[in-house]
Amino acid sequence: MAEIAIDGVEKIYPGGVRAVNRVSLQVADGEFVVLVGPSGCGKTTLLRMIAGLEEISGGTISIGGRAVNDVPPAERDIAMVFQNYALYPHMSVRKNMAFGLQLRKLPKAEIDRRVLGAAETLGLGELLERKPRELSGGQRQRVALGRAIVRQPLAFLFDEPLSNLDAKLRVQMRAELKRLHRKLRTTTVYVTHDQEEAMTLGDRVVVMKDGVLQQVGRPLEVYDRPANRFVAGFIGTPPMNMIPGRIVDHRFEGAGLSLALPGCPEPGDVVLGLRPEHLGDRAPSGAHERLRLRVSVIEPLGDRQHVYLTTPSNDSVIGRFDAQAVLHEGEETSVFVDVSRAHLFDGRSGARMDLEPRVPEIARNS
Repeated sequence: MAEIAIDGVEKIYPGGVRAVNRVSLQVADGEFVVLVGPSGCGKTTLLRMIAGLEEISGGTISIGGRAVNDVPPAERDIAMVFQNYALYPHMSVRKNMAFGLQLRKLPKAEIDRRVLGAAETLGLGELLERKPRELSGGQRQRVALGRAIVRQPLAFLFDEPLSNLDAKLRVQMRAELKRLHRKLRTTTVYVTHDQEEAMTLGDRVVVMKDGVLQQVGRPLEVYDRPANRFVAGFIGTPPMNMIPGRIVDHRFEGAGLSLALPGCPEPGDVVLGLRPEHLGDRAPSGAHERLRLRVSVIEPLGDRQHVYLTTPSNDSVIGRFDAQAVLHEGEETSVFVDVSRAHLFDGRSGARMDLEPRVPEIARNS
């Protein structure tokens, strides 16, 4: 295992297209870091530069304390798992897992030991003589993982490895990957566009947009204290409600709503962020306000309902209601807003604005 150090790394394509813009990031020894962002944000390009599959335009990448900018991929001592499993169709599971070790001319006894150990870890013991066409999608992905594990690399690199699986298998494989990392503690960088994967798998989450790091932090930190409007809207399902407006007389005014916010900042243009779970049919224990909003669409989800609500200005927001709540589309209903959990973002820059208790002028001057 080893740490991965990324220092001021850039990728500029012909024509001046900047896919990765001076990214710096430290991945600690044994840490599981997830790069997440929309398509085209630069996350896969950054991963490929760590792997040596993409040339670096600027900056330095080090693995285990060794700069690897000019080191060929095969000599970086990393193992990469792709979204397509890239298994040899004519080889058995055993041979697929052993092939890379055979190329390195390891003794047969050592190869067998590693393959059997990985197969036991991944529950592939009974499948070793099968061909890939005889396996399910989840089993094929486990073989791809096994092929990486037997190499015993310094680091694992994952490029959207679960995107070809159905929803149920993705959930199962997420749990498998988490269990595997707890056991092996190998330094891991994982790329996904699925923010749910990022939140459940990562020790830390790295949110990217247009080749720039937007925020790096633990999953709950990124969720509870998003650094800017982009991160707030990208992390969370359904996404955070964003309501443009202004601060007037220490209240938020926008979309026909007027809300008193704890520690409201000075007057100016802002965007109010409210997660769906903070709009609903139950009064929260903290500071809250009660509104009457019109129900437009109801989405029953078994244990809860996602409800699309129309504000007085005909804007739409999403709330989360109890499954037993009786609602009728087209009619008004009471909605409690947990203003203690509200977020504010600068109306121009989109940067986070912290809601701090206002300090009385007399206290400030004492």
